[in-house]
Amino acid sequence: MIIAVDGPAGAGKGTLAGELARHYDLPYLDTGLIYRAVGRAWAPFARNADARDRAVTLANALDVSAIDPAGLGSVEIGQLASEVSAIAEVREALFRHQRDFATQDRGAVLDGRDIGTVICPDADVKLFITASPEVRMERRARQLEQKGETVDRAALLENIRERDARDTNRATAPLKPAADAHLLDTSEMDIETALRAAIAIVDGSIARKSGL
Repeated sequence: MIIAVDGPAGAGKGTLAGELARHYDLPYLDTGLIYRAVGRAWAPFARNADARDRAVTLANALDVSAIDPAGLGSVEIGQLASEVSAIAEVREALFRHQRDFATQDRGAVLDGRDIGTVICPDADVKLFITASPEVRMERRARQLEQKGETVDRAALLENIRERDARDTNRATAPLKPAADAHLLDTSEMDIETALRAAIAIVDGSIARKSGL
């Protein structure tokens, strides 16, 4: 069984995807970490004349098994990840890593921005998790503050809106729900409520496909 979980940053897709993987005993891949790893490596070259070529080279050389999530959660790295993800050749280079993970014998849960539309259009269940920019900003702000960081909420909200616009309007694999995705707005939900709703969607989809 392949479960695709897509949505913008801060909607809760990562938390939900991880919990779904535990619930159904499936391997889980946060594909955003792949792009964040490339973004972090690309940071010294991001404003160089050859920045695009550097990003493609780094994506092709990425060792997914060696990715260390520590230090990948910052707003700055997220911004860089969004920039490199808009480069078609970067997405092509990282496609095989994601597809190989998804098609392992046990199945998998993957979260990202184009799982249901590009990486796993054949996924058994597709979820598109969303929430208002203001809610997503507040969630992110609390996460950063728990790490001891000072947060400018107005700047963070602007960053989220800018990233949404870039991810939604990019020419290659734009952020959008697949035609057969189930939309889940978590703006007014805590994690337990959202998880129950997601499990109900997955169970219902499996039952329908099984003819139960």
